[in-house]
Amino acid sequence: MSNGGGSYNAQNDSRAGSTGEPDLGTEPTGGFFSADYKKHDDLKQMLDSNKDNLKLEAMKRIVGMVAKGKDASDLFAAVVKNVVSKNIEVKKLVYVYLVRYAEEQQDLALLSIATFQRALKDPNQLIRASALRVLSSIRVPVIVPIMMLALKDSVVDMSPYVRKTAAHAIPKLYSLDPEQKDQLIQVIEKLLADKTTLVVGSAVMAFEELCPDRVDLIHKNYRKLCNLLVDVEEWGQVVIINMLTRYARTQFLDPNQQDVIADEDKNFYGDEDEKDSEEEEEDEEKEKTPPKKPYMMDPDHRLLLRNTKPLLQSRNAAVVMAVAQLYHHIAPKSEVGLVAKALVRLLRSHREIQHVVLSNVATLTTIRKVRGMFEPYLKSFFVRPSDPIHVRTLKLEILTNLATETSISTILREFQTYVTSSDKDFVAATIQAIGRCASSISEVTETCLNGLVGLLSNRNEYVVAESVVVIKKLLQMQPDSHSEIIQHMAKLADTITVPMARASILWMVGEYSDRVPKIAPDLLRKMAKNFINEEDIVKLQILNLAAKLCITNPKQTKLLCQYVLNLAKYDQNYDIRDRARFIRQLVSPAGEKGALGKHAKKIFLASKPAPVLDSSFKDRDQWQLGSLSHMINQQASGYSPLPDFPAAAPDPTVRNVEVNPWEQVPMPWAEKTHKKKAGKPKKEAFYSDEEEESESESDSEESSSSSSESGSESESEDDSKSESGSDKDKKSDEEAESSSSSSSESESSSESESDSESESEPDTKPQKKAPPPKTKSSTKPKKEAKQEVSLLDLDDIDVSSTSAPVPAPASALDVLSPSLASDLQGLSINDKTDTAISVTTPMFVSTTSHELLHRMTGEGLSANYRFTRGTCIYSTSMVPVELTFTNHTDSPVSNIRIGDKKLQAGMTLQEFPEIPSLPGGGSMSVSIGIDFKDTIQPANFQICTQDRKYNVSIKPPVGELFQAVTMAEADFTAQQSKLTGMNENSGKVSIPSQHNNSKTITARMSELANVAPVPSSQDGIYRFAGKTVSGGTLLLITVKVGEDNSASITVNCELMAICSMLVKEVKQKLSLA
Repeated sequence: MSNGGGSYNAQNDSRAGSTGEPDLGTEPTGGFFSADYKKHDDLKQMLDSNKDNLKLEAMKRIVGMVAKGKDASDLFAAVVKNVVSKNIEVKKLVYVYLVRYAEEQQDLALLSIATFQRALKDPNQLIRASALRVLSSIRVPVIVPIMMLALKDSVVDMSPYVRKTAAHAIPKLYSLDPEQKDQLIQVIEKLLADKTTLVVGSAVMAFEELCPDRVDLIHKNYRKLCNLLVDVEEWGQVVIINMLTRYARTQFLDPNQQDVIADEDKNFYGDEDEKDSEEEEEDEEKEKTPPKKPYMMDPDHRLLLRNTKPLLQSRNAAVVMAVAQLYHHIAPKSEVGLVAKALVRLLRSHREIQHVVLSNVATLTTIRKVRGMFEPYLKSFFVRPSDPIHVRTLKLEILTNLATETSISTILREFQTYVTSSDKDFVAATIQAIGRCASSISEVTETCLNGLVGLLSNRNEYVVAESVVVIKKLLQMQPDSHSEIIQHMAKLADTITVPMARASILWMVGEYSDRVPKIAPDLLRKMAKNFINEEDIVKLQILNLAAKLCITNPKQTKLLCQYVLNLAKYDQNYDIRDRARFIRQLVSPAGEKGALGKHAKKIFLASKPAPVLDSSFKDRDQWQLGSLSHMINQQASGYSPLPDFPAAAPDPTVRNVEVNPWEQVPMPWAEKTHKKKAGKPKKEAFYSDEEEESESESDSEESSSSSSESGSESESEDDSKSESGSDKDKKSDEEAESSSSSSSESESSSESESDSESESEPDTKPQKKAPPPKTKSSTKPKKEAKQEVSLLDLDDIDVSSTSAPVPAPASALDVLSPSLASDLQGLSINDKTDTAISVTTPMFVSTTSHELLHRMTGEGLSANYRFTRGTCIYSTSMVPVELTFTNHTDSPVSNIRIGDKKLQAGMTLQEFPEIPSLPGGGSMSVSIGIDFKDTIQPANFQICTQDRKYNVSIKPPVGELFQAVTMAEADFTAQQSKLTGMNENSGKVSIPSQHNNSKTITARMSELANVAPVPSSQDGIYRFAGKTVSGGTLLLITVKVGEDNSASITVNCELMAICSMLVKEVKQKLSLA
């Protein structure tokens, strides 16, 4: 029986080996078949065999067990004997096993220490590296000297793979014996001087683990690290970029310091009325303090920014995030916008990556100076049905932060679809977002408040409850004009059961009880009936309501107040008992009132500041972007804050390398490398001078290492991309070959310095940018054109001046359900206009001009501007503006033109032809076109002469953004019925009797805005229509005049901010005597 049982087990073992199953996890019962009997016996026999194929099969099965998480430690003795095997494949697998179990089986591993030392001299680089890896995994202090000797030998090994492994062993040795730090720093210094891309990433990692504060080790290698960065493996790129970010913060000046051309900035953005007083103060300060030199970016600073920019195309999200945080922390604000497109591209990745990216984007959108770079990608942050709740919440946060007067209509239209979601948490977050939009943009506060009041009739109790809480916060900002809303909410106290909402209603009624004197006592009576069944938060507010009413209306509520206080006196919650005891002594003491009782009204009814609805990400910019501390919003273990920029620039010569660092390190392969280079002419450097002159070619060549990898994640949406895919693949392959060949031949220090200097010239003098070389432009015309549809446009452009418009709002009535429209009281919007609407000539053209440049500021040259209300000769989407220049001096002024333009995102300005000469006492008028993108944001630009530049600004009145249109009365009413809810704003005004006639009202409306009257069949109703010049958005104005000279004004327009401003201006215009 025993023999039969043994053969049966052997057959089972052979079957397990043939099927690839290393070990059975089940343990048979019975003493003969115990778990320890012949466990892994077949594997041990195979390892003891003389045949290499059996040993190889056994090692494969053992490594498979380790990979599956099964315990194979009892095979250590059998495996370690095969470390001397002559078969390379067996030896590799043995070392893989030993790395896993060397720390657990230290005694047995020490027996083979001599074998590991011999393996360090093996001809195979993989064996040498594996031996060093096993040696560093043995956590025994006795072998520290042996490990140090092995480490020093491996640092100068011919194989980059072995040197990389040595870099990984340094932190292990340091944790085993911290006293070896000085010797290990010397080893790190040698590794940092390595020019192989496989090694530098691991060397920097060891540097960050051991001595991150030793920046002196980085000085000589800084330019080399910048130039090799694009070819380093992805995780090495992340480590190097983070290290270089900290290095740049200590070695370069802040590119966004406030004293950069401070005088121009103050005059450019300052108010016109404050200029004179500011100039006098500045003159006095200039006399006292010496003039400051304008900021000039260090060439090495520019080198870092230029060489990290191609990595925004990387397929690795961590690399893109690292580059984004580098630009955020050390780049000029005008260049930070380059990262926006790359971060938006990452939103197509897995939801875990989306969460990290959105958290960082949310922090960026709270910073006013860089917020605008995400506005062109507004629709990328719209919530999708498949998004998890944490991603949805972050997108709501970002949309709220990006809300401006221009985009608020699009965002609110998106929010109105979210409130119908079945996710209660998401609905609550959406209503809170609407409240934040209403508090931050005063033009839409009234509209949002009306929309939230409409939600109070929603069937979903959680929607109603959250709306009550948000309305309470909004009413605190302007409570005087909303007594009707307070009354409406007081009536909801009978139906709402959510404790927070009930408490908010009670607080509002108590705080503004003088506005609802009849409802407040009755509400207190109802609450007193059910006091014992309420939640604690509601009970506290009932006590507050009783105290406030007892002070303001004691006749009706004093007995109720005492009743409530008696109930609270015996409540289970000690907070409620203490509050009742405190209130009783203030409002109804048994004896005479004490010192506090006399001031009870001031205590309970003191005016309270309105709540500030800030973003939860507002304070996260204190952490480094992309760090764990930033994600959890508290300091994580091992986090060190970014150092501040130095006040004075450190010595830049420390980064100059005079002697070739390879000659200082006795490396055996150095002679071979130099001999190979000496016999061949030097090839073109990685960043050559020609590439610097032609920005488009330099960007494509610099990004060659990653462009072929990232084609599947292309951001471009053009149809032509699919047609030119094969050409791009060929191009990326050719460029990858050229970049790999050029990276093998590293540049000298003087060349990298000259490259960085020449690259920084376009930043300091953009108007003198050199044209691209003729040879390249003639030989590669097609490749130049294809760069327009590349994955990410990496040209050095100012994001704030790009012409990418904010996404146009889409029609909402086509997709909204009837229940949604009723919930929001007709907040949906339709962009479609009727074909019967046509543009007509303006009714009124103003001859009044506005001062653009004062003759004192312009040193004798003055300029005025006037809105002509005609059709712009440059573009139909531009507002025509007439400029009139006058020379008040006797000498001519030459070369009058428009210089630098600092426009808001999406705005464009068409210049006038240069005026060669304006004689003394002469005057000349020219025309320009400005696309304001339907906003009243000013267009800031410079007027230049031959030797002077003057900062000027044109801010359009809201009425000049429109062009008059004609339509029939039926079309007017049809369009007006579509523009209701948030797209409608109304007001009332009293018109003087002498001006209450159609002629005066039409004339004044035509003066105010470029609109045309619409024929009306009713007396006393005047209608006017127009549309925006840029977007073609319809504007409808209705003035209804009553018998008592009072008029109601209704303005319908999708642009809610403009709608609100027009109502105010119409009221002011019609009320003039």
